[in-house]
This record gives sequence, C-alpha cells and structure tokens, in this order.
Amino acid sequence: MTAHEQETSRADQRVVDRLVPVWLQEMEQHDADEARRVRAHWHSGTLPEESARDLTTWVTARVTDTGFNEDEGPDVTGPARITPADKESVHRWLAAQGHRL
Repeated sequence: MTAHEQETSRADQRVVDRLVPVWLQEMEQHDADEARRVRAHWHSGTLPEESARDLTTWVTARVTDTGFNEDEGPDVTGPARITPADKESVHRWLAAQGHRL
C-alpha cells in the first residue's frame, strides 16, 4: 500500500466514523431493534452485508452538498453535512471491507 493509499484509507475511516453514528441514530427513529443490532455489529468491527448496502443507500440519499441552489433543489437536510466526496469515502471504505456495492 502506498503512502497515498494509506492516507486515503485513514481519511475514509474518519468519514465513516463521523457518519455511521448519524446513520444509526436515524435508523433508531424508524427501527430501534435493527439499529441496536447493527450498532452491536459496528462496535464489534463488523457490518453485515445487508447493513452495508443500507449504509450505501443512506449516504447517497443524504448528500447535502450537491452544488444545486435553492431553486434547483434537491434540499436534503439532516444532522450532518455529507458531501459527494464523503459518499465516495464511504463507498471506498465499504469496498475495502469486502462489501459488494
């Protein structure tokens, strides 16, 4: 692994560490039991394949820095700012963990 790849990996990990708690908090509002199950996996260092797919979909849907203005939409509000680069970081991180996206 090159120094650039290592830095990218660390940066991706920081993005994932920032966004997964937001995702889990939102999940808790809709399905508390599932959120607890996924949180337990997350804390043990694993993420089931179905949960990885859900995270992929969630981060894609929650991109808040789209380059659109108010009149053009979309307006995706939420508790965290998520950029297209953040989305790509989460996708790279999941792929590096062996998840199929």
